Amino acid sequence: MNRVLCIGAAVVDFVFHLPSLPGKPQKYGTEEAEIVGGGCAANAAVAIARLGGEAVLGARLGEDPIGDMILADLVAEGVDVGNVTRTPGARSSYSSVFIDAEGERQIVNFRGAGLVLDTGWFEAQQDLGAVLTDTRRVDAALAALNLAKARGISGVLDGEAPVDPRLMTAASHVALSMQGLQSLYPDLSIEAALACIRTEHDAWACVTDGPNGVWFTTKIGVSHIPAHDICPVDTLAAGDVWHGAFAVALAEGKDELSAIRTANAAAALKCMTKGGRAGAPTRAQLQDFLKETTP
Repeated sequence: MNRVLCIGAAVVDFVFHLPSLPGKPQKYGTEEAEIVGGGCAANAAVAIARLGGEAVLGARLGEDPIGDMILADLVAEGVDVGNVTRTPGARSSYSSVFIDAEGERQIVNFRGAGLVLDTGWFEAQQDLGAVLTDTRRVDAALAALNLAKARGISGVLDGEAPVDPRLMTAASHVALSMQGLQSLYPDLSIEAALACIRTEHDAWACVTDGPNGVWFTTKIGVSHIPAHDICPVDTLAAGDVWHGAFAVALAEGKDELSAIRTANAAAALKCMTKGGRAGAPTRAQLQDFLKETTP
């Protein structure tokens, strides 16, 4: 089953490309900009859909023009948005994103106001192969991860700081960013921190670190897979694409090592294309890339 329930953020990103990231309180201009869909869960859902999976999104929006933009883009990508919660009078989330010449990004996010995420429909979802959630709404994330545990399927936590420890206990797979890992264990090495998660929360764990690759737990300790050697032009949404590709690979029955290799390739392809999640690859693009490259 390649049907994945994705719970978390859905936003619009206003993206500006600049030679370097802003560092002074002054006006900046650019000749290159885009308006693209964003948000951890929404980006992952798009990545899943492009890779041939079925993505069901649980997110919270207002009944406002920003919400209309978010939904229209997700529908065009083939994401199931039938259960997205829209609240009258609420304000949907959006971000201002600056990307420099090396592809690094700086984000200011308005989290939205008056937003509500209904979770009552989770139990009715059938034929799920995995659940993926970010950390934005702890109650909804817990409900989704507990559903995965009850059904014996993978429950993947996209661990951006702040990370509630209850989510790591509920998840079968804890996939942290380096920032997320360091926020939890600032005084430990990568290996020691991941081992703590494995011991304290009884979960498989990994940390992604962009061009430095991925560290992950095994039965005998912690191992490492390097990233693909690429020239990035846009890292926006790369982590979200990684999590979406990882989750759908688990849903399809791949083991963690194979899922990491799939996710690393998907994220690399995304980084080689401008436009945030517009760079998320199709299944054919991913397979061609994996045939031609070795990380």
